[in-house]
Amino acid sequence: MQVIPTIEFCHQIGIQMATVEEPQGVELSKLNFKQLIQLKIQVDKELNLLQDSMCSLKIAMNKFLDSKESLEKITVEWNSKEIMLPLSVSVYIPARIAEAGTVLLDIGTGYFIQKDLEGARDYFERKIIFINDQIDKIQAVGLEKSNIREVLVDVIETKLGQMAVSFPKGELQSPNT
Repeated sequence: MQVIPTIEFCHQIGIQMATVEEPQGVELSKLNFKQLIQLKIQVDKELNLLQDSMCSLKIAMNKFLDSKESLEKITVEWNSKEIMLPLSVSVYIPARIAEAGTVLLDIGTGYFIQKDLEGARDYFERKIIFINDQIDKIQAVGLEKSNIREVLVDVIETKLGQMAVSFPKGELQSPNT
């Protein structure tokens, strides 16, 4: 199987790749043991990054789902209803709803938009769909990276087996001895 590592990684481990528009494959059996280990470490790092991204997206998804669920509870009859308004995680002040038909949405980095209830529902629905699409993309890349990692482990094990056979018994010393 051919694996297509990044050009930057190839330069780090001493492999020269052509810099053309389409990535070139690297035949894993032609890499030495050290290069295979470095490639496996790189793939492991990429897998960890993908997992972290997946967790962040799932947290964002849950926030949008919670917001959408909270929005569903608001009705126009809530005009002049008393509520506790959060100023921070632990500080709340009493407030009164002026107009229950519109809400302010925090869209990030200190920006807010005012929407009617239907527009807010649509906003949350679009965000949820977008995040689901991103999760699907990351899962596909993660699956591909996992397959690459499995192939790398197989090639590394094969190389180790070849190294063990090429050395007579007792000549292969561990680095600690």
